Amino acid sequence: MRRLSRLRPDQVGADIRPLFENFLQERGSIPNMFRTAAHRPEILGTMLAHFKAVMGPGAVPVVLKEMLAVRVSRINSCDY
Repeated sequence: MRRLSRLRPDQVGADIRPLFENFLQERGSIPNMFRTAAHRPEILGTMLAHFKAVMGPGAVPVVLKEMLAVRVSRINSCDY
């Protein structure tokens, strides 16, 4: 049972809406963890910074990082 709702773009404040729109443009969807963290904008900001540092361009291709994230979630029987 979920305790916190996953906010939609129309449910967030003006400070969060551009972040959500950016996700929609770049990825086609807003990951549920960010939709949940949007209840606390200060936490969402640090999560996004960490996400960009880990999942952004680097020595490991972004596509491989995404595939690994999906695989690890399947191994742990959880939603990505």
